[in-house]
Amino acid sequence: MNITFEGRTAIVTGAGHGFGRAIACAFAERGAKVHICDVNGEGMAATAATAGAKCHPHILDVGNRDAVQQVVSAIEAESDAVDILVNNAGGVRGQVGRPLEEISQADWQTIFDANLSGAFFLTQAVTPGMKRKRYGRVINISSGAGLGISLTGIQAYASAKAGQIGLTRQLAHELGPWGITVNNVAPGFVRSNPTTERQWEAMGAEGQERLIQSIALKRLGAPSDIAAMVMFFASDHAGWISGQVISVDGGR
Repeated sequence: MNITFEGRTAIVTGAGHGFGRAIACAFAERGAKVHICDVNGEGMAATAATAGAKCHPHILDVGNRDAVQQVVSAIEAESDAVDILVNNAGGVRGQVGRPLEEISQADWQTIFDANLSGAFFLTQAVTPGMKRKRYGRVINISSGAGLGISLTGIQAYASAKAGQIGLTRQLAHELGPWGITVNNVAPGFVRSNPTTERQWEAMGAEGQERLIQSIALKRLGAPSDIAAMVMFFASDHAGWISGQVISVDGGR
């Protein structure tokens, strides 16, 4: 199966490290022009250095709708319409698991803005151009936490990721008549960023072994495993697949 994105324009959010970096590099390797977005300018610079000349960074808080509209407008002024959008930005925003009664409104909203509102705002911004072309690929990166519970214990994270899965299914039906597919990748636990490294260390040797033994393939995955699923969803091979959630977790 030969997958190429020559002549395509992609946006990848949360591209300052981990999954986003692996996804951006995979698109660039296959010929796409890749616009990467993150609040982490230093991390994006490292991603751009790895991905090469086809990678273009933009500082962006995806929870800010006006900023999202401005960045997408600037990209479209140069590239016509965006062909592929990967909503990867999210995470726990530095929070740790705490009892329900200790969670402030700001704590709750911050995680929703990054994980769910951002996916909505970006998709909203690229949709008019995709409709004009009658073509588009939207891939949301949720989590196993959205299908079950979060290993972090963070209520807002599990809720936002579950909401992102609902958004995926709803938008697949709304946008399908214009040839736009909307799909979702739900990664299992992957050591991909400082947060997951802290989680891994906190498990201790026994907890790490329990996690590995709970996986059918008896090993952890890598960011490249998530990027591979994104490449398929973004390709023409997935042209009749929409509204789907694929767990990439080694078999749980």
